[in-house]
Amino acid sequence: MAVAQATEDVAATPDGTREVRWLTADEQVSWRAFRVGTAMLSDVLSHELESQSGLSMHEYEVLVRLSEAPDRTLRMSQLASGIAHSRSRLTHTVRRMELEGLVERRACSSDARGVDCTMTERGWLRLVAAAPGHVQSVRDHLVDVLTPEQFRALGEAFDAVRAHLAGGACHVE
Repeated sequence: MAVAQATEDVAATPDGTREVRWLTADEQVSWRAFRVGTAMLSDVLSHELESQSGLSMHEYEVLVRLSEAPDRTLRMSQLASGIAHSRSRLTHTVRRMELEGLVERRACSSDARGVDCTMTERGWLRLVAAAPGHVQSVRDHLVDVLTPEQFRALGEAFDAVRAHLAGGACHVE
């Protein structure tokens, strides 16, 4: 709020193309609560998942998405857009998972330019072992902390954010 107090409530951006509407005091409180809360939640969920299963959050998300796909297989491009990772980050994660025998990559049969990622039986067993603990962590640190109405509102709010961003440069499913 100090920046906003040092300026007018509405000011032009440095390039003069757009006016900035500074956050109100209430909006600033909500924004900071969101930033700190999501960072803390992400940290605790990642830590608990990794300590319980040895999987990173990124690896877990790859396995979940593959488990939901026909034949436990997705094109790498679909996988990247579905979990909102850059292709290079996903490639690094999948390479590490291949070394552990959790997934396999192969040329796409319907398009030689594409690459498919398939969950192995070992990957499936690892996901089945990790899921109960992770779901309990999500419940303990988010779902059961909120009322059903708050949780539903959270989902609706972030679906609106996702839809907004999907219309822009981000391609999140």
